[in-house]
Amino acid sequence: MPMNANEIETLIKTALPDAQVEIRDLAGDGDHYAANVVSEAFRGKSRVQQHQLVYEALQGNMGGALHALALQTKAPD
Repeated sequence: MPMNANEIETLIKTALPDAQVEIRDLAGDGDHYAANVVSEAFRGKSRVQQHQLVYEALQGNMGGALHALALQTKAPD
């Protein structure tokens, strides 16, 4: 069963409480999303490490209930 945008946002904000999260459904099918995530937790980390933090926040749903997630991550300005 696909995830909805609110579920994705909740999981990310639970793991990264300071995160500013913007989720877009790319195909209207509940399977393909884009996410912009800004969090202080990303400061000093590589892009790969930042994405790993988000994937960990999704608690194993990536590749299952969540088929595709295009990520943009950064630390606050």
